Amino acid sequence: MAEMICVGAIAGAFGVHGEVRLKSFTADPVAIADYAPLQTEDGARSFEIEITREIKGGFAARLSGVLTKEQADALRGTQLFAPRDRLPSLPDDEFYHADLIGLTVLDTGGAELGRVKAVQNHGAADLLEILVPGHSRTVLLPFTQAAVPTVDLAAGRIIADPPEGVFE
Repeated sequence: MAEMICVGAIAGAFGVHGEVRLKSFTADPVAIADYAPLQTEDGARSFEIEITREIKGGFAARLSGVLTKEQADALRGTQLFAPRDRLPSLPDDEFYHADLIGLTVLDTGGAELGRVKAVQNHGAADLLEILVPGHSRTVLLPFTQAAVPTVDLAAGRIIADPPEGVFE
């Protein structure tokens, strides 16, 4: 399992005084500040966060060490990570996306369907993007109890019962 979990991303500058547009990926969006200091993916930078207000698509926030609009703009697209041990424990039927990536996906008969490449969410529900073995294509599988009855992190596998036609 990943030691660091992506909890947000910087979408660019907000205003001219060094604030950033912050997208939160946490279940309670404002809780992102509770997990600070947050780090860049390479660990090179670390930021304390002060959320100043809610804005469309996220928050306006101040990051430690970011004082100008130019510094804030330079961070556009930067993902922010928190150590797993700083995040809350999840119930048995919930998972961090980072834990699902790379798991083998098997059908209910034990045949391999592929590996989880990514977890997508375009507003309605989570979708597992599965890389099909021997192909360059991926398949999107709804991450629902009906389509994915079993996630076994310890064994590194997911048992799927995909809707008809998904893997054709």
